[in-house]
Amino acid sequence: MIPSSGSFLSLRNIARDFTRENRSYRAIDDLTLEVDEGEFVAIVGPSGCGKSTLLRILQGLIPPSSGELFYKGRPQEGVNSDMAMVFQGFALLPWLSVRDNVALGLVARGRRPAEVDRTVSFYIDKVGLEGYEEAYPRELSGGMKQRVGLARALAIEPRILLMDEPFSNLDALTSVTLRDEVLMLWKDPEMPVRTIIMVTHIIEEAILMADRVAVLSRRPTHVVREITVDLPRPRSRKHPEFERLSDEIFSLIS
Repeated sequence: MIPSSGSFLSLRNIARDFTRENRSYRAIDDLTLEVDEGEFVAIVGPSGCGKSTLLRILQGLIPPSSGELFYKGRPQEGVNSDMAMVFQGFALLPWLSVRDNVALGLVARGRRPAEVDRTVSFYIDKVGLEGYEEAYPRELSGGMKQRVGLARALAIEPRILLMDEPFSNLDALTSVTLRDEVLMLWKDPEMPVRTIIMVTHIIEEAILMADRVAVLSRRPTHVVREITVDLPRPRSRKHPEFERLSDEIFSLIS
């Protein structure tokens, strides 16, 4: 029998192998990471090191080749319905309106139409899209598309929100605005989600948003170091500790 873990979310000695052109290679090797409930954890590392693969293992979309994954003290099997993902490329269905895109997860879970309408309206309002319910993705800016993706993820009311480089396709000003809004939603007492795990390739973004930064190595990837960000919020890039943390993380990645 596999021993249970006392952590909220725990990965232990995770490995993941892939096969390409009849050759096998290891993308992740001996990766261990613990996440407490209520934490905001950022994951950074070199390009192509397996950050997105790690998120998919966390959610149960792909299984690890070896190692153990625990959720709330029990082995996690299959897709974790307490998690939702915000994607880098928005992943909206172009033939559906904003309202229908946000409703996707709720409809798939068989929720009643009245509940779907009420929940969708609540989260569209929360992300600032009121008035755009009947618009289609082609009519939206990049920032508005990502708000739709965020509302869709929040609408299923997950306990853990996974974010895969959610701001990388946005202009600088929109990225700043959305970062602030995500932090406000995370602290909003009306929001069921309390734990966020975000993959990013921007070191400053990780320090601005996260309680803790997990730095990954090159492939086969593992956790090189975990760095606690003990800075008051809202955070300033001008704080001397901010610059020190940025330099430390950069040196670990490079």
